Amino acid sequence: MANKEDLCAGIIFVFYKTMRKIFGISVMIAATLNPAFSQKIYFADGYHGGVYGHYPVWQTQFMVDMLHTNPNWKINIELEPETWDSVLVREPKALPEFAALFEDQSAAGRIEYTNPAYAQSYLYDIQGESIIRQFSYGIQKVKQHFPTSVFSTYSSEEPCFTSALPQVLKSFGFKYAVLKNPNTCWGGYTRAFGGELVNWIGPDGTSIPTVPRYAIESLQPKSTWQTIASNNDAGYIKAAFAYGIKHPVGMCLQDAGWRIGPWLAKNKKDSSTYITWRNYFENIAIKKSAENWKLSQEDIQVSLVWGAQVLQRIAQEVRIGENKINSAEKMAAMAKVTTGTAWPKDTLDEAWRTLLLSQHHDCWIVPYNGRPGKTWADKVKTWTGYTVLKSDSIIDASSVLLRAVDNDKSNYIITVFNTMGSKRKEPVTVLLPGKFGQDIKILDEHQQEIPSQIIASKDGTTQLIFTAETPSFGYTAYTMEKSAASSEKGATVAMQGDGTYKLETDLYRIILDPLKGGTIKSFIAKNLEHKEFTDTANEMAFNELRGSFYAEGGFHSSKEKAANIKIVENGPVRIKIQVDGMIASCPFIQTIELAQGRQRIDMDVQLNWLKNTLIGDNLKADTVLKSTSLKKSFYDDRFKLLALFPLNLKEQKVYKNAPFDVTESSLSNTFFNSWDSIKNNIILNWVDITDGTGQYGMALFSDHTTSYTHGADFPLGLTLQYSGNGLWGRNYVINGPSEIHYAILPHKGRWDNAGIWQESDEWNEPLITMVSNGSHPNTYHSASLIDLDQTGWELTAAYYEGNDLIVRLFNPEGIAKPKQKISFAFTATKAALIELDGRVIREPEITKDKKGKGNCITGLSIPKFGIQTIRFMNAKK
Repeated sequence: MANKEDLCAGIIFVFYKTMRKIFGISVMIAATLNPAFSQKIYFADGYHGGVYGHYPVWQTQFMVDMLHTNPNWKINIELEPETWDSVLVREPKALPEFAALFEDQSAAGRIEYTNPAYAQSYLYDIQGESIIRQFSYGIQKVKQHFPTSVFSTYSSEEPCFTSALPQVLKSFGFKYAVLKNPNTCWGGYTRAFGGELVNWIGPDGTSIPTVPRYAIESLQPKSTWQTIASNNDAGYIKAAFAYGIKHPVGMCLQDAGWRIGPWLAKNKKDSSTYITWRNYFENIAIKKSAENWKLSQEDIQVSLVWGAQVLQRIAQEVRIGENKINSAEKMAAMAKVTTGTAWPKDTLDEAWRTLLLSQHHDCWIVPYNGRPGKTWADKVKTWTGYTVLKSDSIIDASSVLLRAVDNDKSNYIITVFNTMGSKRKEPVTVLLPGKFGQDIKILDEHQQEIPSQIIASKDGTTQLIFTAETPSFGYTAYTMEKSAASSEKGATVAMQGDGTYKLETDLYRIILDPLKGGTIKSFIAKNLEHKEFTDTANEMAFNELRGSFYAEGGFHSSKEKAANIKIVENGPVRIKIQVDGMIASCPFIQTIELAQGRQRIDMDVQLNWLKNTLIGDNLKADTVLKSTSLKKSFYDDRFKLLALFPLNLKEQKVYKNAPFDVTESSLSNTFFNSWDSIKNNIILNWVDITDGTGQYGMALFSDHTTSYTHGADFPLGLTLQYSGNGLWGRNYVINGPSEIHYAILPHKGRWDNAGIWQESDEWNEPLITMVSNGSHPNTYHSASLIDLDQTGWELTAAYYEGNDLIVRLFNPEGIAKPKQKISFAFTATKAALIELDGRVIREPEITKDKKGKGNCITGLSIPKFGIQTIRFMNAKK
């Protein structure tokens, strides 16, 4: 909750100093009047924060002193692991004293580390591999200072939860989880469910014993940050006992920096017993729960100021960093396994470190906090900038197949790298060497000409576009020669007699209407029985921009004013048009890009704001700082600026991805306007709409985590902009242009049959191209280092630990099949299936691939939404 106390801690601190005494008295009175209160009640106290959020110099010594002064006090800590580096310098005397108290990691111990994630990320807003690295790097750092650390229970002060956590936690050795965050619900909470314990079932089927936010654990009246479990008040305890909870437990992880000590009243008659979560699970709680909870991502009811420019930029910067470092790490692995080049461990470790810090929850919930130039938003820009810079340098250096371009050569080689585990066919763009002109042809490895397209840029450079085919996790080479390219029919765009524009490829025919702001009048998928996807009966247009500009008269739409349409590229490989329009007082530029043979249609919008324009729901009560006001202007997305896609699909169903998961939505609509009715309306990478029979669908991809819209009477939409009051009454302003990239993909069947997860991966990890002269001996061939083509699995990571290649796989779409195999074109002394903490599960046999693809491992099985990690010992070509 870093630095949020700068805005509201005064209110909270005074409130709690008073209420602690009241609650202490009320519990004591209740114990006298109600015999049920003779049973024990429990409380999980502790601290949250860290050196980046809030951790004063005196904090470690304070915890030591308070633990000595209060021998019955136990604490659970969620402190940024990097904090201990600073404590070593700033509190050298206190650190060994704290370590001595921390040494007992049994159930009887007094300190438990409940969240070792490197930067206390919300988790639901980042990619799955980032979650794994949050834990792996965090645990490594904690063990650097406390070598005997044991991680038994995951618990967080904020709603740092996601549906796929059970398998991640258990693979790191965790035994238990807690889904409460009673004291800091500003950004949301989990759905109230169940009793003393539940078995939290993840999407892959993994189960972990969990303390939920009890079904009786209501939100605190006159509060927008608490549940009734934050103080063990009488109403909470009474309701818990009445519900059949034999060992009710409350919780508060205090902000580091609060000089309180034991959170509850220091009244000798107070009936609460302080516990570590480890002790509660192992010695106090019921031994086994009969209640299973297949927690959906929509049971994690969270909300941030989606659409606000500052949050939008943070989410985009984080996504770019994630995509870049994943590609860079895989490219480095490809280079090392092929040639034995040195592994760039230090560079990658630091690039991951800065990316993980940018995923800190405070970056997302209090982006404006901090001194000018040192706000969380400023830090994210610096952190992700470093990640991208180092990732780009690794990508550039990783291919030993290439050397510097020699402009004296007439022939050049374009090597195309694929960092995914399945083969691909899609357009790529390369910058041409200076001596090439317009007459160029591209030849594949069989010397067959490939259709290509030349684009001259305004800066004087020339780009070449062609459709490349690449093997899985490998590369292929194309020859580029000076020669007249053959004329080839393909994608085209043209203005029609009625003034509309027709965009056509082998897959689609799209009609744009400039008189209605360049919105899409018709969208026909030729490859899907010529299905028309636009809902022409809807008053809202396809790809329309619409929102409430309440200082400019209310709702405005891009279709209110005619737009200018310009043809930017006109085939045969790719076409692109630019729409210049206006919405209210804001000029905008939209682009739509299609390619021959490509299912995905890429779009973006650049909003060239002329001023800070108020957009959203105008709640007068929200103009005054009232932390207890339930209704907030930024909640209701119907009023925000949206890109809308009314679809000709009946009885629509909604599917949306999450880290290592896909949820079929059970929401009747995505809208809410009050803190006590939050809905999970988040798009991580994509949301997919199908008709009721699952015959046709349309996926929407976003370049950043944000919110989406949908309802029985409201179309699919992507949140583009909000401006107004946010959390703690902060004014979330517009201070420059906004640019958002998104894409759509019509398809047949459900998302899993249509390969939507893989399409999203391809959008996030584009093919990598490099140009070299044609004299290098290793550039005329293709190679596949890891082949997952027949499995349907995703290659989420490939990196080295020493001489061992670590390969991580994820099964997003297929059912678990027991006899799957992966082929690989390198040698290894042996292989081991391992947990995320390195424990060996089993050692499968490496055999020769009968299809001549090198070596293989057979008999692999990954459940749907499951992850599997393989260690290849001494992997090399």
